[in-house]
Amino acid sequence: MTTPNALNHYRLLGRSGMRVSPMALGTMTFGTDWGWGADGDESRRIFDLYVEQGGNFIDTSVNYTGGASERILGGLIKGQRDRLVLSTKFTMARDPADPNSGGNHRMNLVRSVEASLRQLDTDRIELLYLHAWDFTTSPEEVMRGLDDLVRSGKVLYVGICNTPAWQIARLQTLADLRGWAPLVALQIEYSLVERTVEHELIPMAAALGLGVLPWSPLGGGLLAGKYTRADLAQQAEAGVSPSRKGVIASSGHMTERALGIAEVVQDVAREVGASASQVAIAWTLANPAVTAPVMGARTLEQARDNIGALGLRLAPEQLARLTEASAIAPIFPARFIGMPMPQRLIFGDSLVQRRA
Repeated sequence: MTTPNALNHYRLLGRSGMRVSPMALGTMTFGTDWGWGADGDESRRIFDLYVEQGGNFIDTSVNYTGGASERILGGLIKGQRDRLVLSTKFTMARDPADPNSGGNHRMNLVRSVEASLRQLDTDRIELLYLHAWDFTTSPEEVMRGLDDLVRSGKVLYVGICNTPAWQIARLQTLADLRGWAPLVALQIEYSLVERTVEHELIPMAAALGLGVLPWSPLGGGLLAGKYTRADLAQQAEAGVSPSRKGVIASSGHMTERALGIAEVVQDVAREVGASASQVAIAWTLANPAVTAPVMGARTLEQARDNIGALGLRLAPEQLARLTEASAIAPIFPARFIGMPMPQRLIFGDSLVQRRA
């Protein structure tokens, strides 16, 4: 069975010695600038609920809700700054008219960190993520720039999001070779409706010492049972949608298959007397590579419900049903190597113990 947990049952973050809660508080919903977030008062209630139960791992980004997320957090952390692990991100453009206000180059990196420090009204960031690979900045420039910030004391640890596994492996190898600050965290989309990261990204993280932090463990709300087949006509938008339904459509998860997975989640939820959201999060937590899902909530009730997933027990049979309903097809080379003929050519007739 999955192990019961609580926000004050701390875990080590990747290869670092830093202790973090098994669920991070995501604050992309702090602020109403994008049309669907929580206002300042509701953000405070959500924050207080999380921290009062022992939660210490806060997630934001320099660009969330146009900077409002960081500004709201800056006020909320007053008086308890030293016990919180504050993580933020750089990459995304803050001024569409300025070509250097986005990307992973040193200029945007430094300017973004300075902006985050001002908005958060703090002197340091415990964990800084590269938010997305830009396919233009060299790995050497990225890792040297991050290491300089760590040496300056403005950043303590570094992580990465939304980047190909081979590129992350290259970055980590550079850091180890040069004695630069290594990556300790990997934030990626991971849920019952997005499991393709199990092919390369999650095994890579386990091998290279990166703690995995799934964002959107509820598939943007789809696994919470909020949507039906009547919503399948929703079209993806180029900008940040003013509605949550539009955001889900833009993720590509508003599909017949995903709704079928959500129905299995609801069946299991009825069996265990829990919410569908709690079941979906509990399944994610059952993966030993996962350090802490990133929980986002627009209301206090949603936050309370999501935190409840930490204490949920799912039987092996229930976990297996969820895993089978959301199964993904293997890809090359694992698809080929796993077939009987290659296995016999590699190992002969011997039984060989394999590494996890």
